Amino acid sequence: MGRPVLVTGATGNTGRHVVAGLLTEGVPVRALVRREDHGLPDGVDVVIGDVTDPGSVADAARGARAAYLVWPRLTADGAGPVVEALGRHVDRIVHLSADGADADDPEDRGVWGAVEDAVRESGAEGTFLRVTGLATNTLIWRDRVRTGVVRAVHGEARRSLVHERDVAAVAVRALVDDGHAGRAHLMTGPASVSQTDQVRILGEAIGVDARWEEQPEEEAREELTAVFGDPGFAHAAVAHWAEMIERPEAVSRDVERVLGRPALTFEEWARDHADDFR
Repeated sequence: MGRPVLVTGATGNTGRHVVAGLLTEGVPVRALVRREDHGLPDGVDVVIGDVTDPGSVADAARGARAAYLVWPRLTADGAGPVVEALGRHVDRIVHLSADGADADDPEDRGVWGAVEDAVRESGAEGTFLRVTGLATNTLIWRDRVRTGVVRAVHGEARRSLVHERDVAAVAVRALVDDGHAGRAHLMTGPASVSQTDQVRILGEAIGVDARWEEQPEEEAREELTAVFGDPGFAHAAVAHWAEMIERPEAVSRDVERVLGRPALTFEEWARDHADDFR
């Protein structure tokens, strides 16, 4: 069957679709997961471990030909040794990154830029999937959409959220096909959609007349700090959404160029996830 592809974050939003896509291609899959109750399909070689631990990663990567890397932390602390361990064993690393990882100011590149640098230094071929934002992030609103009112900040911020199935499909192509080494694909949906319209679309998917209620910035920062435990992240997120009112997130055709079909719309994502909001 040949050497497997290692998938980290294999039970996550994108990773589970990467696993499914590789299996459909007939590619043997090894998954690094934290828990025994992983729910992955039969035929996946499951390794229990921690993606932030270089020893676990080295054990999982041994004998693999390529790896899908999802770094789970909000900082790059510890990423260097992990990526180095990957690079000792695999020929190709496809990293789930973020838009802005190539910013001129190193401080603006964040954790994703630092992990990208580690991949480049690893000796393996690197491909970077720079996501503007995953549509799954709107699941944070699920309870409020059900009630018909989403109270959050900067409703007119326009985002080009991408369906996780598109990210995974591009990842599979980069893992199994040649021609992606050294490239960065900007992963977006086919249009930028205001947060107000996102709420309306989510409501329509479940038959609820859902509307946006604007939240004061300070309240939003406090709420996000409580969720993520990082005041700096909360402040940066609120400021970023404010910027997207005047400068909407970019819309890229990279998904279409790689897959040969248009990127999935936010409406399609909402229909796919309607049960999550009911």
